[in-house]
Amino acid sequence: MIVSARIVHIRTGGLQPLGTEGVISGIHKTPVKQAWLGINGLEGDLQADRLHHGGAEKALHHYPASHYAYWQQILGKLPDFGDSAAFGENLTTDALTEQDVCVGDIWQLDQAIVEVSQARQPCWKLNLRFAKQNMARLVQDSRRTGWYYRVLTPGMVATGYIMTLLERPYPNWPLSRLLDTLYGSTWCTEVLQEIAMLSPLSESWRSLAKQRLKTGQVEDWRKRLGEP
Repeated sequence: MIVSARIVHIRTGGLQPLGTEGVISGIHKTPVKQAWLGINGLEGDLQADRLHHGGAEKALHHYPASHYAYWQQILGKLPDFGDSAAFGENLTTDALTEQDVCVGDIWQLDQAIVEVSQARQPCWKLNLRFAKQNMARLVQDSRRTGWYYRVLTPGMVATGYIMTLLERPYPNWPLSRLLDTLYGSTWCTEVLQEIAMLSPLSESWRSLAKQRLKTGQVEDWRKRLGEP
């Protein structure tokens, strides 16, 4: 079990046009040595669509550095984003993936303390970011989505710091299992009921499980993924 990881990058960003359509987005984020992490995210970090991005339940986005090698292999060559994060992440570490992190994990990030609130739901803006029509779908299918934290204790965070695991109340719920359940093809009422009752999981994700239990159907992903 991995219980610590070195912070490689902390990134923040303002609003910039994205893609040939010039959609305003906060996905462009560049490295900073340190930043104040508050309840709603890092100081100086902005989101264009506050309905679907940012906020207390998605205050900090973590994306594993190791995933970049996978995407280079799949795509052949990544677009040149310069110093900007390819996936709009705020935090990158030298270890930890969706298999190593569980729902409700509590981590010490320098002065700040955070709790894993949900995995990322890839959206159509990744298609524009990579100039690849099905990039959001590829990220979802790969389960290499990254994840979000809510902030329990605000404080400074800095590159080079070794983040450490403080608590793991739900060891049976790594994010990989959550992603496989919600994005996979297997339907299990008991597992969906368990997800709906995971108190550290964000309300929006628990609502997905509740809605599936109510309707007996998987929600339509096409609009979110930018598919016809």
